[in-house]
Amino acid sequence: MRDRLHEALSIYVRAMGYPASVARRRAPMWAEHALRPGWRAAAVLAPAAEEDHAALRGTLLGIAYGYTGASHQWWYEQVHRGLSRARGSTAAEQVLEDYFELTELHIHPSAQGQGLGDALLGQLLGGCPASRVLLSTPEVVGEANRAWRLYRRRGFEDVLRDFRFDGDPRAFAVLGRALPLTMTTA
Repeated sequence: MRDRLHEALSIYVRAMGYPASVARRRAPMWAEHALRPGWRAAAVLAPAAEEDHAALRGTLLGIAYGYTGASHQWWYEQVHRGLSRARGSTAAEQVLEDYFELTELHIHPSAQGQGLGDALLGQLLGGCPASRVLLSTPEVVGEANRAWRLYRRRGFEDVLRDFRFDGDPRAFAVLGRALPLTMTTA
């Protein structure tokens, strides 16, 4: 991850439609996340051309990572607050018990629609020891984008909808599902 952090962040800002300056602000946070308990990552690389010996590892097309969620983490605290308001603190604690936080999953826009997100999800969550996985994703009218279709196809259900994280005016959905990950049909 450290060796390819710049590439990974470039995919992140392109996939999310953020300005390039966001990558500079996110780099320290992504590096810190890699030190958290249970951190794991998966990547999809384009095949390296035989004649291109300098690029034996191929071009990064997609990245996903996450880690074991815990009560002292910002995301946990934010989601706990939202769930407590919506369902009560006991329900919030039950949802946030023994989970893997799928922090990032992004595919370069030019490589989207080829099943790479599904492959990344399978790689990242295969053998994950947590009992469930949780993630947050921006709300989209009619859930009409590739990310939503992937999550629904893989059995992610609503945990919290129309939630606003501190410092971000956009509405997010928190989605979750039990592990192990199995393919479901949509």
